[in-house]
Amino acid sequence: MRAVVLAGGQGRRLLPYTVSFPKPLVPLGDMPIIEIVLRQLRWYGIESVVISVGHLAELIEAYFLAKGGVPGLDIRYVREREPLGTAGALGLLDDLGDDEDLVVVNGDILTTLNLAELMAFHERERPALTLASRVRQLQIDLGVLEVKGDGTVVGYTEKPELNYRCSMGINVYSRHALTAIRRNERLDFPDLVLRLLAQGERVLCYETDCYWLDIGRREDYERANAEFEQMRPQLLPDEAGTASD
Repeated sequence: MRAVVLAGGQGRRLLPYTVSFPKPLVPLGDMPIIEIVLRQLRWYGIESVVISVGHLAELIEAYFLAKGGVPGLDIRYVREREPLGTAGALGLLDDLGDDEDLVVVNGDILTTLNLAELMAFHERERPALTLASRVRQLQIDLGVLEVKGDGTVVGYTEKPELNYRCSMGINVYSRHALTAIRRNERLDFPDLVLRLLAQGERVLCYETDCYWLDIGRREDYERANAEFEQMRPQLLPDEAGTASD
């Protein structure tokens, strides 16, 4: 199984960090987040990866050229001439096998997800698309009212905590799911999911409670920096010598 890392976004939510370099190169400890993602992919058996680049693409390419890449991992690039969205970039791939599955990872994800278990789940269930997911809590810092149409208050909850099952930005595509993406079409991932469902395709959710941060958000990036050294053995199993849970 091969992988694609999506690294073409402009990172507007991380301004001012991303004024002069792309979001996947923001540092955690002594390395950028995209290097952590690539090392995790290699640990779990991926030998070939395509990095989809766009905004400040030359800086990502220059970083890995200077570093000599990631040992044991063949890295290639596809470059978006214009932003194609979080699914549209996959339409640029032109050398996939007829029955080849593809792991697709956002280039700004910090997680201890066991990719081997995710891939095994996909291969066993054989959906068109498998989405890794995790519950996230949202704390409402206000009193929330339940109100009838005539304005009558029928309930009151002080500062409730809401739970949502979120897409983690790590997905496994079956080959036929990629045929739903037209070349050079701008398409975001939620729209692709809805398109597949409308076509009657089977889309599955892989549930996990692993450590996960989307560092596209400033608060999560700051948390990641604070927790990185403590979490390093789980985030970089190639250093620790054991797979993460």
